[in-house]
Amino acid sequence: MSRSGQSHILAIGGGSFRQTSRHSFFEASALLRYGLDLTGQDRPKLGLLATAGGDSSDLLLKMYGAFAGWDVELSHLTVFPMPNVEDPGAWMLEQDMIYVSGGSVANLMALWRLHGYDEAFEEAWRAGVVLSGQSAGALCWHVGGNTDSFGPDLRVWAEGLSFLPYSCGVHYNSEPQRRQLLQRSVAEGELPGGYAADEGVALHYVGTEFIQAVTVDPSGYAYKLDSDGTGGVKELRIEPRLLTP
Repeated sequence: MSRSGQSHILAIGGGSFRQTSRHSFFEASALLRYGLDLTGQDRPKLGLLATAGGDSSDLLLKMYGAFAGWDVELSHLTVFPMPNVEDPGAWMLEQDMIYVSGGSVANLMALWRLHGYDEAFEEAWRAGVVLSGQSAGALCWHVGGNTDSFGPDLRVWAEGLSFLPYSCGVHYNSEPQRRQLLQRSVAEGELPGGYAADEGVALHYVGTEFIQAVTVDPSGYAYKLDSDGTGGVKELRIEPRLLTP
């Protein structure tokens, strides 16, 4: 657990992993090194979840391979066809950092609530386990955002865990629907104000306070969105801190 005793969430808009020249392999990016550094551990325990991708064994294998050569202790948690550990809540508390992959955030939340993972994650977060993830794995910690869980046309989604009392935008500069829909849903009050991240950018929260954005892409930004009170939205661009590879 984090030696600082603080509760960290690292919500990644995209770019957790880089596809190598051998297209079937992943490399972990400096965003994940940043998250692991938050644990304060020399050899952190990193737990992986691919619930949003249907517990794909191929995805899990690629994530394991992405940390080859990193000084981390890896394990994972699945729900298909049944939980692979006897006590998922205890497993979460044993980790220093948990990473949640992208995929269907609606399906992810339905399964987590069915298995009681929502309460277990909150306990782990309050105990100092660093919670992180990309796309669905970023949205889930917030009130909501928008999702393609129901089809290619994005929908507003507000069924998140709400550890963070904000909306969240992911893939903000790579999928045009995302920005437009998030701005509209905040302006119309369907979602609270919040934060968004371009590809390669992560949002770092301590407790429920946004601390800073970090990036592996020099052209990537984060954003703060709020209703302007007149049916519109204010969007403030945030300069992230560039991480070295």
